[in-house]
Amino acid sequence: MLDTAAHIDHDVRIVSASTAAATIGRVLVIVPTYNEHETIVPLITGIRHAAPEVDILVVDDNSPDGTAEIAGVLGSRLGRVAVLSRPAKAGLGAAYRAGFEYGLSHHYDVLVEMDADLSHDPTALPSLLAAVGRGADLAIGSRYIPGAAIPEWTATRRALSRFGNRYAAFTLGHHVADLTSGYRAYRSDTLRMIHATTSTAAGYGFQIELAHRVARAGLQITEVPITFTDRTHGTSKMSWRIAAEALALVTWWGLRDRAHSLTGSTLPPM
Repeated sequence: MLDTAAHIDHDVRIVSASTAAATIGRVLVIVPTYNEHETIVPLITGIRHAAPEVDILVVDDNSPDGTAEIAGVLGSRLGRVAVLSRPAKAGLGAAYRAGFEYGLSHHYDVLVEMDADLSHDPTALPSLLAAVGRGADLAIGSRYIPGAAIPEWTATRRALSRFGNRYAAFTLGHHVADLTSGYRAYRSDTLRMIHATTSTAAGYGFQIELAHRVARAGLQITEVPITFTDRTHGTSKMSWRIAAEALALVTWWGLRDRAHSLTGSTLPPM
């Protein structure tokens, strides 16, 4: 398998949001939404409480339930909340690529990915930012390192998720425990270096694709333990089609990289 040069840390230290922000500059939290009217208010207020210095971008795929309008009203009251409205639902990857383009063009130093369904606890945000402040190029909120927890998942769902992550790590040849986590913070320079806006995956394969690009570039990946809480409102965006896409992409990337490694040729772009 490809022996990537990325340095993997498992980080358990906790610091305040203000301490983290002092070392990393301007931070933008990107939140893709589709029909999240029940969770968008507690999420935004939770982020503002946990990390008052960050800006928030809601990337809404024309939610019929008024998510974008609710976020806009709340943003006008709290400040530093922007809404990027897109014409139609086009997948997680497309939403984050749009958010990255916005963040990079507005000169943010760190871009954070965060789900809108409250599965990602805003109180863990300072730990992710602190990991970037200590040198991580990508900090991942991990469900599968010491100190992490997934209290609501059944044993079957936990086993399937662990298998998917272990298969991806083995196939791609590196040691990130939670490649599919969508709670993560990137340095802007990292996103530029890996050409993140040229990524192609539409669903959760997008998270694996970008982490693999970071690893192939020899950059530092740090995993920070989080408690992952299953959504209690709305419906999950996960589907068998999304899972199949991720599996197929991982297999293709692993076989392609292995072939180039055996022949000694330069790895192609992702």
